[in-house]
Amino acid sequence: MADTIAAIATGVTVSAIGIIRLSGDGAIAAADNVFRAAGGVRLFDAENRRMYFGELSDADGRLIDLCLCVITRGPDSYTGEDTVEFHCHGSAAVLSEGLRALFSHGVRHAEAGEFTKRAFLNGRMDLTQAEAVIDLIEAETPAAALNAAGQLRGALGTRLENVYSSLLDVMAHFHAVIDYPDEDIDEFEMQNYLSALRRAGDEFDRMLATRARGRVLRDGLPTAIVGRPNTGKSSLLNVLLGFDRAIVTHIPGTTRDTIEEKALIGGVLLRLIDTAGLRKTNDAVEKLGLERSFAALQSAGLVMLVLDGSEPLRDEDFDALRSIPPDVPKIAVVNKSDLRHVVGAEELERLGQALDPGLGQALDPGLGTMLASCRVSALTGDGLDALESEIKNIFPELDTLPSGEIITNARQADAISRARGCIGHAIEAIGASVTPDAVLTEVEAALSIIGEVTGKTIREDITQRIFERFCVGK
Repeated sequence: MADTIAAIATGVTVSAIGIIRLSGDGAIAAADNVFRAAGGVRLFDAENRRMYFGELSDADGRLIDLCLCVITRGPDSYTGEDTVEFHCHGSAAVLSEGLRALFSHGVRHAEAGEFTKRAFLNGRMDLTQAEAVIDLIEAETPAAALNAAGQLRGALGTRLENVYSSLLDVMAHFHAVIDYPDEDIDEFEMQNYLSALRRAGDEFDRMLATRARGRVLRDGLPTAIVGRPNTGKSSLLNVLLGFDRAIVTHIPGTTRDTIEEKALIGGVLLRLIDTAGLRKTNDAVEKLGLERSFAALQSAGLVMLVLDGSEPLRDEDFDALRSIPPDVPKIAVVNKSDLRHVVGAEELERLGQALDPGLGQALDPGLGTMLASCRVSALTGDGLDALESEIKNIFPELDTLPSGEIITNARQADAISRARGCIGHAIEAIGASVTPDAVLTEVEAALSIIGEVTGKTIREDITQRIFERFCVGK
């Protein structure tokens, strides 16, 4: 008999509705001890997935709340077990008292992720779907939510299952030939399996090719905001975030350290990094800030070079541009458009020529060395739409909506990479005309690794690590 568990599924902040969730063999009995339906129906006799209005009481029979109760009997519930939910008024005190009443009837508090863990262990979902649950909860953008929802529906698990099935056919034929030599079974010809192995390798490659976008989808594109002091870098950060995150003054060198925040701009989640102004200094603290600024440049996937559009370009502006790694996309953000325009097309062309003499500004937005540009006012917010357009032009693929095909999970990516390595070794072994068992050893290893991703190969350390990420109540 499985323990009956309970937890608050909606957090402990004040809200209109709060949910207490139970699961286990004794869920209905425990709920019946604390709830009385207004129509007199006992929960043992309640219909599946029907809301019942009634009274929730504590261990001494005192009224806690007037609420709704719904039962879903296993195996058709989320966890595969009998489940009960109380939909109460969203007071933390009400929910806590409701839990306390259930605990007095032998229910224990659920661990983090235990409801979803039970769903996985009871065959209601595979491991890719279980991990998609927490990804969906933690999604910060519509694209991340859509990708997680697609994986929850089985997009990734289905692709892996197809590869698993094709590799299993190879294994099955090999063992059939060995184990039943008297049967009329086609001889195992390794060359005949090259196409199956190559298809599996290609599918793994397609999955792994999404990993870079997956990191951006999950963590945001690291975007360094750089430039000489007092061009408005911190002001640009604040206006992009919609609140004052960085201190802004007219004193050069105010920003001494990097500041990092996320913002959705142009459909792309950016991890914005405001950096110290790039200039020569003898100040020891400012030097430390500059070191961090250069470190942020080296790891950036996009750089916004902020220029003061109300002043002529200085040598420091060109030095800042040259400090950006050549293969990183960059946008010259000409700030202070609310003031008189000094930096125009000719000045921007000079910047482009500093990147690559002769090319100037007429560069394809898709090139890594490109210098796109836009004019904004961090004070008024004018021109931010142009900045969004430039970001979309540089990263058009990041603005497309995924359907679950993008790998955002480092554990899954590592496993798929290892499985791909096994398939590569198997293909090499066939080319070297080795014995079939050497090839099949690699195929068997790939099957085992796929099982780590989907949950066919259950390892306690893997499942423990996965469900540690979850919140209590889910």
